[in-house]
Amino acid sequence: MPPETARSAPALPQEALEIASGYAFTGPALDLGALLWDTRCLPDVQIRIPLPMLNRHGLVAGATGTGKTKTLQLIAEQLSAQGVPVFLADIKGDVSGVSVPGVPNERVQERARDVHQEWTPGGCPAEFYALGGMGHGIPVRATVTSFGPVLLSKVLQLNQTQEQSLGLIFHYADHKGLELVDLKDLRAVVAFLTSEEGKQELKGIGGLSTATAGVILRSLAAFEAQGMSPFFGEPEFDTSELMRTASDGRGMVSVLELPGVQDKPQLFSTFLMWLLADLFHDLPEVGDADKPKLVFFFDEAHLLFNGASRAFLDSLTQTVRLIRSKGVGVFFVTQTPKDVPGDVLAQLGNRVQHALRAFTPDDQKALKATVKTFPNSPYDLEEVLTGLGTGEAVVTVLSEKGAPTPVAVTRLRAPQSLMGPVDAVSLDQAVRSSPLYGRYAEAVDRESAYEKLAAAEAVAAAAPMPRKGAPPREAPPKEAPSRGRPKEEASVVEQVVGSGLFKSLARSVGTQIGREITRSLFGTARRRR
Repeated sequence: MPPETARSAPALPQEALEIASGYAFTGPALDLGALLWDTRCLPDVQIRIPLPMLNRHGLVAGATGTGKTKTLQLIAEQLSAQGVPVFLADIKGDVSGVSVPGVPNERVQERARDVHQEWTPGGCPAEFYALGGMGHGIPVRATVTSFGPVLLSKVLQLNQTQEQSLGLIFHYADHKGLELVDLKDLRAVVAFLTSEEGKQELKGIGGLSTATAGVILRSLAAFEAQGMSPFFGEPEFDTSELMRTASDGRGMVSVLELPGVQDKPQLFSTFLMWLLADLFHDLPEVGDADKPKLVFFFDEAHLLFNGASRAFLDSLTQTVRLIRSKGVGVFFVTQTPKDVPGDVLAQLGNRVQHALRAFTPDDQKALKATVKTFPNSPYDLEEVLTGLGTGEAVVTVLSEKGAPTPVAVTRLRAPQSLMGPVDAVSLDQAVRSSPLYGRYAEAVDRESAYEKLAAAEAVAAAAPMPRKGAPPREAPPKEAPSRGRPKEEASVVEQVVGSGLFKSLARSVGTQIGREITRSLFGTARRRR
């Protein structure tokens, strides 16, 4: 008798049979692996996630080296095969292998035998991106206007008062139609609003203190000195690119390469949140769909919450709560559930928890807190979580009816794509052959707030300065040459914004463009293309 027949479902212990019934879904589902019970792998009990439940969000957690990245790869492959686009943040640079077939070896074949997996090598259709073009990938940029004040405040590490002042600056720029495409646009507007003319502009809505403006300008200068400017500008990345499918119907796997900005965690984690917030802002409501429109994996999620303001956390919680109805599933990837705030953790219905370490008192505390987040089970989870091997995890998901499934210790399947990075030459070839490369490769610096201020400055420089004590002239003659400016006169920006030309320009552009700017939960903005 074959071994698998001897271990068939009727011969299973009662507890294992109860777990098996909890995962006996009738509709489409993703296969995670086989049940582990009393140190034995029971391949007839397959642990699965119903496809429609992937937009109920999830958590993939575990200590370093326990197999989280391979779990992401396994889920991404199956989602792509079901026609669901996937977004992956590649922190370490080893996820690019999802695009090419894997290499069979004894470890893979042994794993496949253990879990009754029909393993065949295969890759997924993929696009590769890089923040600001720093790395191997199509450049991903955002305009300062669309990034918004809440996310930018987190990147600049501003306190609550400074964040509120930055929000006021954005409000003024939106109202006047002064589009902030890059960082120099923002600097120009901040400089104006600290001038005498600018202070009057904000007087009715609270004003901007010189000290706070100075902090914002210094933070911008430090930010740029670290080489951050390329991340802001145009052409701005259209997040609808993440929703694409390949010609054969498989979902596109979008891989955002991040090794080039590993030392800038505040930047890349907040940029990931911008991508998610932008999707939330633009996507229509779809309710409960047969399958997600996109599944978004948020790697190194703890970086997102470190030092976050109350406004940021509130917006993040609201986004996660509401984006489900727009067909987007979000999986946070981190070391322990305690890295995720409780209000967000409560929204994560699907859990894949890899091994935890318990070497220190803090580790022990995190272990106990993790156990409390799982439903009651026959397992001693404190013991199980510290004894799991690589590629094993404790799983609970939402059933097709939306109820939590029994806790199942699982030996996970092996990904069918390459478990490692693609070489740099092949990666560059894939990037340059993409139809998106020509759309985003070259940065564009079009007219925006800075250029409009510079144009008004040129007109003001051509106008004669009134002599001290002389009455102001109604309109300087066009042919009058510039007489220059004594050093004690007001700054260029003050002269420019105080001119009738600038006021007229701001009113005109504000009427045409400013009203089109709408802001979402994070203060992010998107203009329809």
